[in-house]
Amino acid sequence: MVPLAYQSTMTDVSTLAPPRPAAMRVTARALALGERLDASGLERSDMLSSSPLAFRVGTSGFVALYRFGVAVLVGLSPIEEDDFLRQVKARVSGERDRIDDETVILEISGDGEDRIPPGGPILMKDLSPQRLLVVADALSKTVSLGRDEREVTAVLDVIEPFAAGLSRTGRPPSTRRNMLKLIGQALLVQHRVSGRVAVEEKPDVLWDRHDLERLYARLEDEYELMERTRTLKRKLDVIVETARALTDVIEADRATRLEATIVVLIVAEIALTLVQMFVFRH
Repeated sequence: MVPLAYQSTMTDVSTLAPPRPAAMRVTARALALGERLDASGLERSDMLSSSPLAFRVGTSGFVALYRFGVAVLVGLSPIEEDDFLRQVKARVSGERDRIDDETVILEISGDGEDRIPPGGPILMKDLSPQRLLVVADALSKTVSLGRDEREVTAVLDVIEPFAAGLSRTGRPPSTRRNMLKLIGQALLVQHRVSGRVAVEEKPDVLWDRHDLERLYARLEDEYELMERTRTLKRKLDVIVETARALTDVIEADRATRLEATIVVLIVAEIALTLVQMFVFRH
């Protein structure tokens, strides 16, 4: 005969709900390794995508490589990340002293929907290669934009003293070479944004998986890809126009000095001729 108290305890335990399994989470990191990343020769029979080149690493890791110098690593342990970055380092050109990165947590949602709650992880229906490619595309673009935004800000910081000096003294800066360097830097960023990164283009995986359009649209809004691209292009236009204006002012100032020099030489030659005539006559 089981005591009544013990029976009550057994009943309470039996009515408890089973423990809820912990949500599956993985970390996704986008690293801007350099200007370009040459992935040719890394193609494998088990690759998940050719543009960008994507494949599995380790037991559950995922890697996507982008030619504009960005690698996206999903679900890799720190040791696996270090090993992979050492292998791919020789294929990176234009390395920087600082590696820009963007990290996000991916979690399988309990309701089977793709959502991005404010301040939380990215909730996904599953961690299929197609969904990971969509996330990797957004992460690669946002980390590349972050790098370009920092470079453009640095160029604006250089241009500002030149413009301030011109407004204060009315005289242009004396070094035309610095202006040309600024124009070159702005054109490089402009080429990277419009050509290599192509922020306004959607990932190729969406051609076959139209059901992932909503996930990409949410990621695009979350990282403000289009707004940041438009702002960056406006800043680039300002830089190019300002640098060209300063260069034109320098050229005009140099032409004025050259004309003044020519006038002085003509006057000197006339004076020398008059002196010679006076000496010859007397």
